[in-house]
Amino acid sequence: MKSAEIKKIVRKGYGEIAKGKSCCCGPKISCCGDNLAETISRNIGYKDEDLKAVPDGANLGLGCGNPVALASLKKGETVLDLGSGAGFDCFLAANRVGKNGRVIGIDMTPEMVKKAKANAKKSGYENVEFRLGEIEKLPVEDNSIDIIISNCVINLSPEKHKVFKETFRVLRSGGRLMVSDIVLLEELPDFIKNSVSAYIGCLSGALMKDEYIETIKKAGFKDIKIISETHFPIEDVANDPIVQVIINKADLSADKFKEAANSVVSVKVSASK
Repeated sequence: MKSAEIKKIVRKGYGEIAKGKSCCCGPKISCCGDNLAETISRNIGYKDEDLKAVPDGANLGLGCGNPVALASLKKGETVLDLGSGAGFDCFLAANRVGKNGRVIGIDMTPEMVKKAKANAKKSGYENVEFRLGEIEKLPVEDNSIDIIISNCVINLSPEKHKVFKETFRVLRSGGRLMVSDIVLLEELPDFIKNSVSAYIGCLSGALMKDEYIETIKKAGFKDIKIISETHFPIEDVANDPIVQVIINKADLSADKFKEAANSVVSVKVSASK
């Protein structure tokens, strides 16, 4: 698939999620009601106080990790969230940087931006703004950001090298990158890599772990570290409705499924400019 086609598919899928017409993304995620979204968020590292500290409707259970918990945010800093969705991580970041800080959320889906802006307005967040844009071409000034966070979004981009070049451009000297994302330990079978369902489910767009790190390095970053690496529980992966479609279409055996699922991991990565 061409880059434009992939973006169109992803934009449509997340637009439906924002409207409550579709299920969530991710190899660990099935259809997300409020309770399930909270359960998913707890499983990937968010605390109860985090879940209570954001507006209702901001947490859609879309992540694969918790970059905010690792970001060591400081009062007065400017934060950029790539793929901000309904604003969950942005609101958590805003609580940490305080009134003198600033948080910018970027999302390619008009419905998500509209939902996030509504969440910010109803809860009185004045230090958060949401912008419509693509993470491969950020609507952000050069050297204007202290820290960039992202939660299971860069994986969806078919042009990850552009994403990391853009993040490097907008970061100030000494700025930090803190992301959670999905990578592969082994190549996925072709029928998964070529599957539209798998792309929407955050699977077929994943890079090999070493290639992912090398892409960050080529963008100019230094001090690149994998802070943690986590396998998704097989039972959670198997219950995902998107994964079920792939299994059924491919007539996948239990052993083959387990082999493919074990190659998919969530990593938390840090780097600096």
